[in-house]
Amino acid sequence: VKFVALADVSDKQAARAHELLPDANKYRDFRDIYDKHLGEIDALFCATPDHTHAVTSLPFMRAGKHAFVEKPLTHNILEARTMTMVAESRGLVTQMGDVGASSDGIRTTQEIIEAGIIGKVNKVDCWTNRPVWPQGLQPPTSADPVPDYLSWDLWLGPAADRDFNNRYLPFKWRGFWDFGTGAMGDMGCHIFETPYVALGLGYPTSAEASCTTMWSDDFVEADYTGVCPPSSVIRLTFDHADFGEIKLNWYDGGLMPERPAQLPDDDMPGNVDGGSVFYGEKGILVTDTYSGNPRVYLNDGTKAQAPAKTLLRIKNNTSGHIANFVDGILDGVKTSSPFSIAGPLTESVLMGNLAVRAFQYKQLKPGKTATDWAPYNYPGRTRLNWDGEAMKITNYKPANAWVGREYRQGWEI
Repeated sequence: VKFVALADVSDKQAARAHELLPDANKYRDFRDIYDKHLGEIDALFCATPDHTHAVTSLPFMRAGKHAFVEKPLTHNILEARTMTMVAESRGLVTQMGDVGASSDGIRTTQEIIEAGIIGKVNKVDCWTNRPVWPQGLQPPTSADPVPDYLSWDLWLGPAADRDFNNRYLPFKWRGFWDFGTGAMGDMGCHIFETPYVALGLGYPTSAEASCTTMWSDDFVEADYTGVCPPSSVIRLTFDHADFGEIKLNWYDGGLMPERPAQLPDDDMPGNVDGGSVFYGEKGILVTDTYSGNPRVYLNDGTKAQAPAKTLLRIKNNTSGHIANFVDGILDGVKTSSPFSIAGPLTESVLMGNLAVRAFQYKQLKPGKTATDWAPYNYPGRTRLNWDGEAMKITNYKPANAWVGREYRQGWEI
């Protein structure tokens, strides 16, 4: 494999890659690679902030280039659907950067479900210790000097123009809806992936959420538009051909699901980073973050063993995730997280975020001011019914504005 060119808007962030790949052409603007080296490349690897995944990847994909894109696949649902459709129409080899898709654990989990060891599944609880960055804070109202090593305009990409502030970088952009997708977007494609793939799920049929209220002063509820909450609970509903209705519940920001009765005192529902608990008729199935360490506790108090392996394993487990993508290009190997799976998975994750944003949405009551007690109405605090094929919420139409986004001129997809 030859690395033809690198693009990073931050020389500081790119320094290590520049050191490792001294012969690669180096740019700040990815469009320079498209303009100058398109004929030299077969594939791209995109590991930019969430809001620039689609605008970076789609030009190359439309030109027939294979794509590895970090999780979440995209910043919004429309982008995920577009990426999935382009990958299919162009016959591309694709992979999302959810390394758990290449794990032995996700395959063992699927084998346990398919063997009927815990019976029909009706609920899965998922949780994460994220966010591990500041979230729920007042948006910046001042400007800091732009560092010499950073092209701020390029970093903004499709997002609306605004002043640079140190509160955005590095990494803290995840807590702002214009750039990131919060804790759910950061880890949902890792943790939700386990039940999504093991149960063979499609689009959710509904979503609802609740989240931490933010306060700007004593008894004054903050209206921090565009800020992800410190913690949230999200509930997605799916229809399953064999099991009927399945609930996928998500907890973040220090919140955790109820402890299962079958779980021994010396175990936890996952590991310190998060995990999943599948509830079946005969018992529970517990996995760690990234689908690791699946284990079964039956209702009779015994611990069941995993069944015989029926699914093909990926060489080197999660460490082989990138190699699996390369093998897909060179040898036609099936990738672990092609966009045909990663796209709908990302849509489901982002549907959860859409429910959070609907829960956050508030309107001042007539005659009230923001400093009055209980001054707001919350019209989005309802279960959102979702038509996945049409990408449309059918019972609260204002939330459909978040299915896509407004793009800054010149950055449209």
